[in-house]
Amino acid sequence: MLQLLSADQNLPFSVSLAIMFGIALMEGVSTLLGAGLSHLIDALIPDLHVDPQLADMDGHGGSSLSRLLGWLRIGQVPALILLVVFLTAFGLAGLALQSLARASLGSFLPAGLASLPALMVAVPAVRLFGGALASVLPKDETDAVTEASLVGRIAIVTLGTAHAGYPAEARTSDTHGTTHYLMVEPDSPSDEFPAGTAVLLVSRSGALFKAIPNPNPALMDRDT
Repeated sequence: MLQLLSADQNLPFSVSLAIMFGIALMEGVSTLLGAGLSHLIDALIPDLHVDPQLADMDGHGGSSLSRLLGWLRIGQVPALILLVVFLTAFGLAGLALQSLARASLGSFLPAGLASLPALMVAVPAVRLFGGALASVLPKDETDAVTEASLVGRIAIVTLGTAHAGYPAEARTSDTHGTTHYLMVEPDSPSDEFPAGTAVLLVSRSGALFKAIPNPNPALMDRDT
């Protein structure tokens, strides 16, 4: 097994699996710190307005990019999960192919040649497993309508210091009590919000929220 993983021809597959394990480790650590890595990545992804109905790739309506993203379940399943599925499928498919090649041909295939069939396995795997996960996971908390409804809510800066041009992570909740992690920066260039600061979300542009200092401490009871 060590020889299989360390062979130069298998480097793309070994690296894919190593990245997958690294993502799992970072997700665990970031969750312990109070903010899952998956939430942070989804918050940084621009709104793509992917329509799930375009996932059949029938060519009717929407742009080619929208149809491709819909087919890959982007917007239906957290992006980090889809990345982990891709890396795992690509790495395992590639190593399985190389094991078969060595057993039948006596040597590994070149990395580039082996990567093509591995990709042909990994991409459909993203759609297949993404579809299965989409049917059991709660609806994405970063839905555009839900995000827009967060304007006017109180958020607490949880990671970093927000100042003009440098957003920081903040935590808030919607009317149903669901927690959301988002990126905020001051609406005024002169303001600065260190971790622990309560701010009022006043506007939204894509995945970024503008905020002002909390003008009324009583609002904390409503939103947190």
